[in-house]
Amino acid sequence: MASPTSFSINVNDPSLISLVNKLQDVFSTVGVQNPIDLPQIAVVGSQSSGKSSVLENIVGRDFLPRGSGIVTRRPLVLQLINKPAQSQPNGKSEALDTTDKEANLDEYGEFLHIPGQKFHDFNKIREEIVRETESKVGRNAGISPIPINLRIYSPNVLTLTLVDLPGLTKVPVGDQPKDIEKQIRDMVLKYIGKPNAIILAVTSANQDLANSDGLKLAREVDPEGQRTIGVLTKVDLMDEGTDVVDILAGRIIPLRLGYVPVVNRGQRDIENKRPIASALENEKNFFEGHRAYRNKASYCGTPYLARKLNLILMMHIKQTLPDIKARISSSLSKYSTELAQLGDSILGNSSNIIMNIITEFSNEYRTVLEGNNTELSSIELSGGARISFVFHELYSNGIKAVDPFDATKDMDIRTMLYNSSGPSPALFVGTTAFELIVTQQIKKLEDPSLKCVSLIYDELVRILGQLLNKQLFRRYPMLKEKFHAVVISFFKKCMEPTNKLVRDLIAMEACYINTGHPDFINGQRAMAIVNERQASSKPVQVDPKTGKPLPGRAGSPSLDTTGTESGGSGFFGSFWASKNKKKMAAMEAPPPILKASTTLSERETTEVEVIKLLVTSYYNIVKRTLIDMVPKAVMYNLVQFTKDKMQRELLEMMYRSAELDDLLKESDYTVRRRKECQQMVESLSRASEIVSQVQ
Repeated sequence: MASPTSFSINVNDPSLISLVNKLQDVFSTVGVQNPIDLPQIAVVGSQSSGKSSVLENIVGRDFLPRGSGIVTRRPLVLQLINKPAQSQPNGKSEALDTTDKEANLDEYGEFLHIPGQKFHDFNKIREEIVRETESKVGRNAGISPIPINLRIYSPNVLTLTLVDLPGLTKVPVGDQPKDIEKQIRDMVLKYIGKPNAIILAVTSANQDLANSDGLKLAREVDPEGQRTIGVLTKVDLMDEGTDVVDILAGRIIPLRLGYVPVVNRGQRDIENKRPIASALENEKNFFEGHRAYRNKASYCGTPYLARKLNLILMMHIKQTLPDIKARISSSLSKYSTELAQLGDSILGNSSNIIMNIITEFSNEYRTVLEGNNTELSSIELSGGARISFVFHELYSNGIKAVDPFDATKDMDIRTMLYNSSGPSPALFVGTTAFELIVTQQIKKLEDPSLKCVSLIYDELVRILGQLLNKQLFRRYPMLKEKFHAVVISFFKKCMEPTNKLVRDLIAMEACYINTGHPDFINGQRAMAIVNERQASSKPVQVDPKTGKPLPGRAGSPSLDTTGTESGGSGFFGSFWASKNKKKMAAMEAPPPILKASTTLSERETTEVEVIKLLVTSYYNIVKRTLIDMVPKAVMYNLVQFTKDKMQRELLEMMYRSAELDDLLKESDYTVRRRKECQQMVESLSRASEIVSQVQ
């Protein structure tokens, strides 16, 4: 940012204030909110503090509305411009009201909302302020933040810009809204809260300074008092023997810009239409004749206040002008960029425009999936990288985490073994039982595999949302809606064959159990592993006399070869355990439901462990196969297919001449926003031209 010294400016040059006035007019004329924080003096105070009288004394004319309650109901941007007196022609101008005895061709006012019309009669200025106020807020006591811009030309004023704000109030009166205090407070804070605002806090001198509403509000946004100047009114109404000397010396509430005491006209003077010139003479005599103020009379009164404000404002503008220039440039660049993104209203062949949009969308869709887009993020995964995450992290780990025996207990396996052997007890571990168990467990992998397809679908929808969120589609809501409907329908259409292919992969694995797979552990090896585990888990028992291992205890478990389970153990142990010999001899019919005993014999334990080992071995083979094949199936039928056929699908579903014009109808927001940006670019361009004149 350039330093203030880089500008060759005469600090006493009133053209500085005129420059800011021009900037204010630029933004007010185009009807857009001023994006630049311009230096200005905001006048705050309670309704009874004498704000209006101070402003009229500075201008030297009666022109502000008077009355009870809230009189100032809209901010009044008052631009005072010193215009040297010119020689008067013979007679009066036609524009001059001949009934106005005080009319002067050198003094007149102009409103920004009525360009070119001069008001020489200041009573008419008051009437116009009232009329314009009521046009926005009606005749009730409501307020509006929309300012009224009034420019007054006179040889009797110093070039100055002031913003008169509604007087602070506490209790709603009459027709005032219940939240009138909050409304006024928010409006005032909006103006004085800006860092470039000079706060003119008007306070009655005959009240306790600590209770000043204006100063209280000013301290909220300027706690150090760096940009607040105090004005003390009604100094002549203070009790005998009291004065504001301590306040002026900064011993009560210090302000860097200090305080200025003034004497305004009283209510009777106003009613009797006492001339302001006479009131200013009376003010001068008061300060020069008062024992407390006579030594500092040159620093008191309205003329000194006007000169002080003029100097403060010009110094403030000088300091902030480099920043204003930079902000104008930055804002102009910002709105120009947005306007370029919004584009011009589309004119031309609708079919060609739709064709180009479809082509651009299809290319971007492919680019995002392939990871070739130029807007690669360094913060998060996007596009095809998220699909890879689903395949290699979510799906792979999800399949690996499936336990084939989480819901199949050893008792269940033993029951399957017995059922698979039919009427003859099996001599070896049954192949049928193994295949039955493996088939059941493979089917458990269907749900996570289909979940993988669903997750990839969600990622494609996510990519669609990102592409449709671009500025182009925000311009055309109907086109965006149509694109969304067509692409979602296309995705769903591709989901059906993708899900079928995944189900077929699971069915293929369950249909044929390839026990000849090179990675599959065979039955003999499984038995050897189980025997080895059991042997290592049991202590070797020895004969105490000979010290040799007892038979049947060192290697494999001894199985009862008599065909009966000793001690009632075995599959039917729980059934016979409840029978006495007579009932056993009676050979009662078996119950409708036969269940296994709760304990396994050594042989059954071995058989179950062998089956579990075989199932785990084959299950791991199937898992590896699916982790490899399911992503391929999803890529082939869903991701790659939509990437290759997207453009064709969009053309078939959207390229219909009857709908093209409707699809290219811009949203109300786009039309409104383009107009706002055009106005803002226009105003900022003019503002840039204005500030560029100061080198």
